[in-house]
Amino acid sequence: MIESLFRTHAPAATVLVRLMVGAVFLSEGIQKFLFPAELGAGRFAKIGIPAPDVMGPFVGGVEIVCGGLVLLGLLTRPAALILLINISVALLSTKLPILLGHGFWTFSLPKLQRYGFWSMAHEARTDLCMWLGSLLLILVGAGAISLDAVLARRFRRACGNSDPHRKSG
Repeated sequence: MIESLFRTHAPAATVLVRLMVGAVFLSEGIQKFLFPAELGAGRFAKIGIPAPDVMGPFVGGVEIVCGGLVLLGLLTRPAALILLINISVALLSTKLPILLGHGFWTFSLPKLQRYGFWSMAHEARTDLCMWLGSLLLILVGAGAISLDAVLARRFRRACGNSDPHRKSG
């Protein structure tokens, strides 16, 4: 059970996706604290996120912790799941109004030159990459170059199972 949390059969090149996803989320989380009026609580208030003074630092902390875990390849699947939820909320709250051309639920429409699909696609390009990268990490795990892989090997050895592809019941 615990070993399955760390198990990964993904190739070593998965580290490239981890570096991209982890670095972007870590950087965005840090910036929510460095520039709270523009990127943290102030921005959350402007776009209509409830309790922005709480949610800004909370989301920043989540992005820092989970982004760091993804960079290290430690608890990658649960961290990527949390980041997938995070970026899904970001897409709904900031990009769906652009697609619709009007506010949605409590979320306000930013002032842009144009609205609709192409404007949303342009504004959402990084968010969509982070969404797909997080989904990939949930599906395949951290890859061979990760702390998850090291811990999975140690756990298998401790349990007397040297075959990494053996199915456990």
